Amino acid sequence: MRIRPVRKFQQPREWPFTFGAAVLKPLFFLTTEPRWIDGTKLPATGGCIVVLNHLSHLDPLTAAHFAYDHGRYPRYLAKSGLFKNKVLGWFLRSAHQIPVFRASKEAMGAYDAAVAAVEAGECVVVYPEGTLTRDPDLWPMTGKSGAARIALATGCPVVPVGQWGAQELLPPYAKRPDLFPRKPITMKVGDPVELDDLRATAEAGKHSAETIRQATARIMAALTALVEDLRGERAPVARFDPRTQGVSETGNPNPNPNQRRRNAG
Repeated sequence: MRIRPVRKFQQPREWPFTFGAAVLKPLFFLTTEPRWIDGTKLPATGGCIVVLNHLSHLDPLTAAHFAYDHGRYPRYLAKSGLFKNKVLGWFLRSAHQIPVFRASKEAMGAYDAAVAAVEAGECVVVYPEGTLTRDPDLWPMTGKSGAARIALATGCPVVPVGQWGAQELLPPYAKRPDLFPRKPITMKVGDPVELDDLRATAEAGKHSAETIRQATARIMAALTALVEDLRGERAPVARFDPRTQGVSETGNPNPNPNQRRRNAG
């Protein structure tokens, strides 16, 4: 498996990513063993949505590393709080990242911005779980509808990327990373999620709640299948749902954030 860049950029270089790669890639190669599988399934050009399971607060960095190695600049739906810091906010805006205002009327602005980005040919990265997974064994949990709604509105491909290993470098909600020895971080790209039949059910360009639910379920099923392959075991039949399990959907649900989850990889 190749860990060096495998594809050249088809668009002009952007300084935030060039700068970030120069600073972060040497650190990644000191602390991780990147393993990219079927990365060329990521479209080289054109608007697309990349969906990943969410294991660690390092996920945006490892996903950016993966996308950069395959010639794409990732555009994230990032928490609005990150933009409040003047320096970080300026950097994120320079890199064309999209602020998300959770549980507010302004959240629709993020959806509109994501749709516009896809229609402009950008690679938009979405973690459809909406937060770090609450599943006790770190399987993908129930998904939010954002990725499905963007895909149904734009007709763009939804590319699932299963990942495993980032939680060993920085467990969920841990304060300090475990840097050594180097941690394998594996990402595997699947085929685009089939949604054409659901798009055809739209009336006047609008999709029903049931269509969006089915699209979301297909996206999460595709992600889970990839994670099963990476872990070499089967996920639970019933997907973990924080709402029915009485677990908060935001913040740290674990009173001992440094406790290691079971690593089945």
